[in-house]
Amino acid sequence: MAMASSLLPSLCDEVRKHDRFSNETYEKYNVKRGLRNADGTGVMAGLTRVCNVHGYVLDEGEKFPVEGRLTYRGQNIEDLVEGCMAENRFGYEEVVWLLLFGSLPTAKQLRDLRDLLAEYRELPKYFAEDMIIKAPSPNIMNQLGRSVLALYSYDEKADDLSLQNVLEQELKLIARMPTIMTYAYQVKRRNYDHKSMFFHPVPQNLSVAEAILYSMRPDKSYTAEEARLLDLCLMLHAEHGGGNNSTFTTRVLSSSGTDTYATISAAIGSLKGHKHGGANIKVMQMLKYLKEGISNWRDEDEVADFLARIIRGEEGDHSGLIYGMGHAVYTLSDPRAVILKKYARDLAEDRGFGDEFRLLETVERLTPEVFAVVKGSTKAMCANVDMYSGLVYRALGIPSELFTPLFAVARCAGWCAHRTEELYTGGRIMRPAYKSLAKSAEYVPMGERE
Repeated sequence: MAMASSLLPSLCDEVRKHDRFSNETYEKYNVKRGLRNADGTGVMAGLTRVCNVHGYVLDEGEKFPVEGRLTYRGQNIEDLVEGCMAENRFGYEEVVWLLLFGSLPTAKQLRDLRDLLAEYRELPKYFAEDMIIKAPSPNIMNQLGRSVLALYSYDEKADDLSLQNVLEQELKLIARMPTIMTYAYQVKRRNYDHKSMFFHPVPQNLSVAEAILYSMRPDKSYTAEEARLLDLCLMLHAEHGGGNNSTFTTRVLSSSGTDTYATISAAIGSLKGHKHGGANIKVMQMLKYLKEGISNWRDEDEVADFLARIIRGEEGDHSGLIYGMGHAVYTLSDPRAVILKKYARDLAEDRGFGDEFRLLETVERLTPEVFAVVKGSTKAMCANVDMYSGLVYRALGIPSELFTPLFAVARCAGWCAHRTEELYTGGRIMRPAYKSLAKSAEYVPMGERE
């Protein structure tokens, strides 16, 4: 280890000498950094019927902000949520059917799917003992990715890409991801938090949201309101178009013809990144800075002043970012944030988080104006779903280390829908171009190198 500590800094210097490009170099070669055009729109990489994320219109090359709209297979997410709430039923399983099979399920189809997911929920024999309990991880996302990849070894037809086999694999993963997550959480509690762990056999009649709450809590209890709100979060996080990083990862791997387990494990690895799936944790960290740095949370002038200091990099984590604000596509509103905020307010009040909820509302309202003053930007900006999802999870008693894994559990449905679409409609391996700037160099014999 002594050698490593002395050698690694110089190795980093070697990397820095050769692996840096200026912004001007990217512009010179018209490189679409982040696969985004100069106006912020995404580079067109494929076609999909799974989902549409709409946040602006283009008119003669100019972007105009509009209210956000999210549709799953053409169905407005607002209509899906309102329909389930009006009939007092869980909606995530309905969304799974819709995303995978393209249309709204009948009552019988939905019952059959729920029964099938409940049947698939159980992990293979000795899997939990060998892959999770014996190999604990302090990070649940890493355990999710590793466990999904390990399921390959328990599937006799793991590399069979026939439609029926892939669908069976996908449905099993959608059903098993919550089980893996709750097992991994219990093992993490025991090994790293030095707390008791507990494993509850889950009754087959429970929805995905109910099963998660039942498995997480020592007394297995939860209220109907809690389960409905968690189900709502799962519905809202289930899918968000083919261009987000983890879904694009799914499509890239699927285009190569690799197996389902490798594909979904890679998507989990992508979602783990703090620029993608971990934003709701960042909002909760920012909320802590706000609470500590603002003496009167109702004083909008004081809040605005603190936000300005965050944007200037003087407060918070010094990144200059207001977490939970802004989105790559949405401009005037993120429909997921609008919906979650509507249904989360009462729970936040009941659980003693009302003041924090209102502080986030103030941040949402003031940030565009403060950002315009500090940065001189008139870009439309709205709250995204991460602004409120972390607080909702806290109100539900869900620990922060499960915020991003819950996102993965929900998004598995969308990943699987895109995998199926890419496998059977894409037809070509994804192979973008990279401009090489390496200069020809003559080989130097070892004895002549300096």
